[in-house]
Amino acid sequence: MRIVLAEDHFLLRDGLVRLLGAFGHEVTAAVDNGPDLLTSLTACRPDLAIVDVRLPPGFADDGLRAALAARRELPGLPVLLLSQYVEPLYAHELLADGAGAVGYVLKDRVSNGAVFMDTIRRVAAGGTVMDPEVVTKLLTAKARDRQVSALTPRERDVLECLAQGRSNAGTAEALFITEKAVAKHIGNIFPKLGLHACESDNRRVLAVLAYLGADVSAGSRL
Repeated sequence: MRIVLAEDHFLLRDGLVRLLGAFGHEVTAAVDNGPDLLTSLTACRPDLAIVDVRLPPGFADDGLRAALAARRELPGLPVLLLSQYVEPLYAHELLADGAGAVGYVLKDRVSNGAVFMDTIRRVAAGGTVMDPEVVTKLLTAKARDRQVSALTPRERDVLECLAQGRSNAGTAEALFITEKAVAKHIGNIFPKLGLHACESDNRRVLAVLAYLGADVSAGSRL
């Protein structure tokens, strides 16, 4: 796939370019700041953007802001955020448009090439992948609304797996249950979160939004 990469640390940026190339991907632009990222995304229209959250010139959330601006111009642009920090707010903002094709991974995960390649594949294909540490932090927080708190412990386990981007088969494997049981739990989760069947709604994404505490109402349109 064609990828735009934004990372201000030269060694990590160069390493990622080499890693992606070794797996057959083309890095169409490798930049080190927010303005150049936005320019590259709108000009190249890549299959995926891999973005460090904290970029020059502000070294705050410049990378995230550039990615969000690009997604407004290119709806559904797949974006994988890289960060050294667990900050659920970043996940909230990326997920807020409900379009999916987003991920938030800690930089430590890049050390495993095969796992990282699987992550970018899932995000580029429209999936939602949240780092397990982000999900764990959210699990320890107080339930944010009555809908999420109404889930059973097993349903919350299943929803945690959805937030990590796992398929039904992957969820079954992780929880040592059958795929049929996973499907049943998901079928129970959706109505508890007020997410009823609608052709224009991606209920898995909306369920993850509810799980992360974003302001999502039933019947939100994508």
